[in-house]
Amino acid sequence: MNYKTPRKAIITDAGFASRYLPITKTIPKGMMPIGNKPVMQLVVEECAASGIEEIIIVATPDGKPVYEDYFANQVPHIEKLLTAQGKASRFEPVKELLNLPKITVIVQDPKYPYGNGSPFASAREFIDDDEAFLAVYSDDLVLGAPAVKDLMESFNEHPDAVAIIAGQLVPHEEIKKYASIDFDSSTGVLKGLVEKPKPEEAASDLASYGRYLLTPEIFKFLDPANTGKDGELWTADAIAALIPTEKVYVKETTGKWVTTGDPKNYFLAHLEYVLKNTDYADDVRKFVAEN
Repeated sequence: MNYKTPRKAIITDAGFASRYLPITKTIPKGMMPIGNKPVMQLVVEECAASGIEEIIIVATPDGKPVYEDYFANQVPHIEKLLTAQGKASRFEPVKELLNLPKITVIVQDPKYPYGNGSPFASAREFIDDDEAFLAVYSDDLVLGAPAVKDLMESFNEHPDAVAIIAGQLVPHEEIKKYASIDFDSSTGVLKGLVEKPKPEEAASDLASYGRYLLTPEIFKFLDPANTGKDGELWTADAIAALIPTEKVYVKETTGKWVTTGDPKNYFLAHLEYVLKNTDYADDVRKFVAEN
């Protein structure tokens, strides 16, 4: 079956981000700032820049109203005040935010176990049986060229694909931190994923990260009965289950993948973003050089 080109993306933020406590007891991890925007907005903007027309954010019960307010509240009182003060231009970023694609926020279905595949399964009702979709982890940022666009271009090249996974080359000694992608370099067909291998045992230095183009075939395996390591429901396990009978492709993406999953890497990602995307980057460089 040939699936329709993706027009929807499911973005996950259903974890409690225990490595960020105490701040994440109140603020969802996707609302941590990068520059003057939260991580989640940057991920949504990546999808929008790639042609995605509808976003489903999967959040915690506490996080759902926060995202709904952030992406939908028009705050007219702030616009009115800034206009009266002659500072109307300061409201432009809010107008840009409110012009993003349609965003629906849901809570992860409690029938699913803990695991990074459960948020996608929870959004099943939003995906038609004949359409492909994007599955995105908000922990992962892509700076520069949108990875979602790379995946959609690959989908156009491979109409027989039931899934396409994004990969980025990492230093050989660091592949032990990630899932190493085993694939046929001549066809781009995925053969398997080797989780956190010793460098000498890695299938390649191409690491898998949180950008996937999937089809409804994946939902056959995102089932509470298919839990894997630590009793969790893993997206990678569901993708691996497709390999024996279906075509799963690998796309080496062109933007730079950075993770915000822990405080150290969040800080480094934030710093890199600031140095590449703000008008105060030189001031930051000067401060670091002097201290």
